[in-house]
Amino acid sequence: MFWLNGKLADSISLSDRSFQYGDGCFTTMLTRGGRIQYWPRHIERMNACLDLLAIPRPDWNQVEHWLQQAIKPDTKAGLKLHISRGEGGRGYSPTQVASPNVTISDFIYPSHYEQWVSGGLELGICRTRLGHNPLLAGHKHNNRLEQVLAKAELDDGGNADGVVLDICDYVVETTMANLFWVKDATLFTPDLRNAGVNGVMRRIVLEQVQTLPLEASIGDFKLEELLSADEVFVSNSVLGVAPITRIGSTSFDIGKITKRIQEMIDS
Repeated sequence: MFWLNGKLADSISLSDRSFQYGDGCFTTMLTRGGRIQYWPRHIERMNACLDLLAIPRPDWNQVEHWLQQAIKPDTKAGLKLHISRGEGGRGYSPTQVASPNVTISDFIYPSHYEQWVSGGLELGICRTRLGHNPLLAGHKHNNRLEQVLAKAELDDGGNADGVVLDICDYVVETTMANLFWVKDATLFTPDLRNAGVNGVMRRIVLEQVQTLPLEASIGDFKLEELLSADEVFVSNSVLGVAPITRIGSTSFDIGKITKRIQEMIDS
């Protein structure tokens, strides 16, 4: 069961354009103590994608009310908010489409995330490459086929997550998180102008770094530069910040910068 425009449902129309074309966007949120973490940031990132796609923004006060129905008040959990353009239209044309559909689903906080946050996780290296799409890069739109292919590859290899490169062999992200690494008092993270998702937690980490004696470098980096790092970590809104202890055959210690950023995020 999920919530469709505020009402419990177990199905959605086959003519919904998210099913037909991936025509919409979504965000995944952590809830804690009955509250959505960083809710204004999620609104901001959804608005940016909705505006790009020319999908009308919803009444966010109403959406927040609907989300409250799905929140588990006494535990840490997750919510997925998904907005499609709606139903109808002729072929790809977005004209003659009904109003947007807002769907909400809840999920149990993954139990292994706590272990990842404290003890780190290991990454594979995906063979699947991300294509360049500067128009949609950075946004979490509903067409995630490249990520599906990359994750299927990791599942076959027995890895929980993996580093994903683009078609020019630059590091972009993992299949589920943004990547950061520290080398010589500089924090590095890939530029997402051509591919990848600019996550809510990524933005928060970059803001927090400004308070540390650490330079930040956003750019195009090859895998070799990542593997030469002093410490590596990943971030997403549900996981938070988690250290990386291995990428392929290269091992990393859990570094003091990673621990410091974790403390700042959790405070």
